[in-house]
Order: sequence, then structure tokens, then C-alpha cells
Amino acid sequence: MPPLVHYADMMRTAMSVKAGKITASTILRRFGTKNRKNKLYFAFRELGRVVRTMFLLEYITDVDLRKTIQAATCKSEEFNEFARWLFFANGGKIPANLRHEQSKIVKYNHLLANFAILYNVNAMTEVFNQLKSEGYNITRDIMAEFSPYHTEHLGRLGSFELDLTKQVKPMTFELLVD
Repeated sequence: MPPLVHYADMMRTAMSVKAGKITASTILRRFGTKNRKNKLYFAFRELGRVVRTMFLLEYITDVDLRKTIQAATCKSEEFNEFARWLFFANGGKIPANLRHEQSKIVKYNHLLANFAILYNVNAMTEVFNQLKSEGYNITRDIMAEFSPYHTEHLGRLGSFELDLTKQVKPMTFELLVD
């Protein structure tokens, strides 16, 4: 089969997705459920293989790309571990077997994780600013060594008293760095 036989059909499909006429998930669902002898399915599969091969070749030869991907993967895993630590009930297992219930629990867990990260970043900002005002040289390189995923000061077990009369301290948004 010549290499560009299905190019027009592939472009038409891609333009339909871009224009919003059809969603990519609909196309994938059709390819997944219809007869696997669909020529367009095979054309897209081969294109995907070419794209993956080109990426792997770039990944192998580009040290900076590998470092960037490794750093992003580590950061993502760090967040996942933090969220897992916060989601300790039921041994970290979601009891619901309904997709929308599972999605809701995961979203609530991520919301809680983001609240905790916001609290940690605000506390770190205050400390960095205090150290800076005391004469310490605080740079972005120094701050990069700190993570907002600390848990030692967070009490996830026990009883907590809610004092609604207590004034909430305003957040510190300005960071004084060199």
C-alpha cells in the first residue's frame, strides 16, 4: 500500500476534531469497537507508531529532555504521595463502585491536597520573608530546595476545635527574593 493513500481521510478526520464537529473520544471509540480491518484505523495506528518512534529517538539523544521529564515525573509522584497520605480512610481505597462517585472522591482529595499545599506555601513564604528581613540571603535556588508537600505539622487524626471568633490572618502573597 502506498504511504499516503489515507492522508486525505486522516486530514479530514483531524480537521473535524479541530473544528469540533466530532470529538477525538468518539473517533477512538469507533476505532475500538468497529471491525479492526478499517484502513483508516491502521493508518492512524501506523502514524502513532512513527510519532512514538520519533519521540523515543529524541528522548534517547536529548539529555535535557530526559532531565525535564524525570523532574516532572518526580514532582507528579511527590504530589500523588502527598494526596495518598491525606486520603487515609478505608486504607486509601475508594469504596464506591460508581464512576461518578469515584471521580468525586478523587476530586475532593485533590482539593484537600491543594488546600494543604496552599497552607504550606503561605507558611514557607512567611518564613522566607522573615529570614530575608533578618539579613539572610534568600535566593530562588535556595527556595527550590524546599517542597510544599510536608506533612509533619498536619494533624489528620484527632479532634479539632473550630473557633469561628478567631480572626483569620491574611495570606502573604509577596515574596522578597533576589
